Amino acid sequence: MTHPSLAAGPRRLIARVMCGALAGLLALAVLPARAQAAGAWPQRPITLVVPFPPGGSADVVGRLIGKHLGERLGQPVVIDNRAGAGTILGASLVAKAPADGYTLLISSGSTFTVNPALRPNLPYDPVKSFDPLGIVARIPLILLANKSVPVNDVKGFVQAIKARPEQYAYASFGSGTTSQFTAEIVLHAVGAKLLHVPYKGSAPAMTDLIGGQVPFSVDTVTAALPQLKAGKVKAIAVTTARRASQLPDVPTFAEAGYPEVDADTWIMLVAPKGTPAPVRATLERTLAEILATPQAREALLAQGAEPRFAGAAESVAQIDKELPLMRAVARRANIQPD
Repeated sequence: MTHPSLAAGPRRLIARVMCGALAGLLALAVLPARAQAAGAWPQRPITLVVPFPPGGSADVVGRLIGKHLGERLGQPVVIDNRAGAGTILGASLVAKAPADGYTLLISSGSTFTVNPALRPNLPYDPVKSFDPLGIVARIPLILLANKSVPVNDVKGFVQAIKARPEQYAYASFGSGTTSQFTAEIVLHAVGAKLLHVPYKGSAPAMTDLIGGQVPFSVDTVTAALPQLKAGKVKAIAVTTARRASQLPDVPTFAEAGYPEVDADTWIMLVAPKGTPAPVRATLERTLAEILATPQAREALLAQGAEPRFAGAAESVAQIDKELPLMRAVARRANIQPD
């Protein structure tokens, strides 16, 4: 007959061994899940802040990129339009957001080089507040003329404004905007000065250009395309170093002898500073893949944008190069924020 105390010992030992083995198996099962939870991104919807009202070129590009990002990353990308204060409102929101990859900003050069050139006390820093992920599109600007103005090319434009500067003026889509900066770059290059007539946006400036209230304007190719196709305004020249894809017959200022005129606006995707490197790498790679597809490229071209991808390093270099240039233009032309 086995003594009870002798039988209980092995039973307890076997029970402890089995419990330990079970716990080990459970731990092994949990480890991959924990690793996935810690390393996988994204696991929930991403907010893409667009610091412009719906319907503009930056908003349209943002929605296009957001749609493709969501499809490739497997999570919805929610567009959050935070217009106000010349993109400052939306940019500040993202600058203060958690650097976890779930809040991103897509904006134009106005956020990163124009605003800092005009406003020394911004609530965000164009370099220290963001991690650039990539430039997704570039939008050329163009000098336009009212149909009745006796100017059809750059040579005629320069001759007219130098002969009678008091007779001419140019419209922009706002004081301290890319439109005004680009116009002042042109005027400095040709050695002339014109009265600046700022508007509250592209639409009212275009309306007055068509109506003859102003003889010239500088606008984006995006805004100009429908009016040019309808024959309501005249194209004088684009302000980029090479011709716009959508307007292959319109020359550049460089072709007319002014190579220093090379200005456009660009759309960049950024994350809050300190976003984890694997998240940034995923976003940069995904952007490159999107911009390589014919669907995305054709959609951008249809909006008057040039689908030219530039990675994170090139995006940083763009800001570093352009910011001092914009500050110099602001000082020289005495450009003031609206």
